[in-house]
Amino acid sequence: MRLIGIMLVRNEDVFIERAIRNALPACDDFIVANHQSKDRTTEILESLQSEFSNRIKVHHIRNSDDSHAFIRSYAGSNTWILGVDGDEIYDPAGLLRLKTKLLAGEYADSWIVFGGVLNVRELRGNSAFGHFSPPCRSMTKLYNFNAIEDWAGPCAERLHGGSIRFRPGYHDQLRLDLHKQYSWEDLDFRCLHVCFLRRSSLEPENGLFRKNIMDVRAWSRTKALQKLYGVLIGSPAPDWKEQKYARGPLVQCEVSAFFPAQEPGFLKENMESLHSVPGSNSRSFFDVGSTNGSFS
Repeated sequence: MRLIGIMLVRNEDVFIERAIRNALPACDDFIVANHQSKDRTTEILESLQSEFSNRIKVHHIRNSDDSHAFIRSYAGSNTWILGVDGDEIYDPAGLLRLKTKLLAGEYADSWIVFGGVLNVRELRGNSAFGHFSPPCRSMTKLYNFNAIEDWAGPCAERLHGGSIRFRPGYHDQLRLDLHKQYSWEDLDFRCLHVCFLRRSSLEPENGLFRKNIMDVRAWSRTKALQKLYGVLIGSPAPDWKEQKYARGPLVQCEVSAFFPAQEPGFLKENMESLHSVPGSNSRSFFDVGSTNGSFS
């Protein structure tokens, strides 16, 4: 069994290094599709690829649609695909425990596994303030490619859209909701989704939240009517991120596990224990700083 990470990014230089470093120890390979970034994202990716040349593969693409082709060939193989975004910071030790369970076949009967999420409005020291999933939707992306024969396009981006052909015994309703079965503290598969924070140095400090690709390109009837209504009455359509990711109370969580500072041996030791390919020369994780945001 292999765990392959896939990331599609465009102008994500604020959190991208942390997002990759946290996911990398558990992944056998990590693929990054860089979609015409104009901030420091490309520079950061090139540095990481040089540091982890046996693990990270960076591709520069012109269209987000191209990102799905990098994982399509894994269909029908004993492979799990972990989709990571530039604003998703996973618990690195938790992902290693999750990898052990995947190796043991614990979730082999599932097609999709959903983890826990804290949608972050503010990072302050070792604390994060945000909204839990549930009641928000979980946006984690962990797919069992052994369950399918093919995932053909067209796809707006990797792991979204297209046509899936399942192997006998599998179907799209085999969904495992770990985030509904375990508390945040007991979850191995959990993520800080910094969707309400600035993600690129090109963005203003207090600008509008960035829309994701699917919000921009996926034109459902409901979205079309909402936007048309907004035009007619002269007000913006309802904010999709607020609707999906700001449900429930605002909570405060201790999140030092997501920012393991001064642990130079963490990446190397865990790569060597879980992968057949030796770990590369790793440097210590960079310290987290305070990111000030505002509550709605």
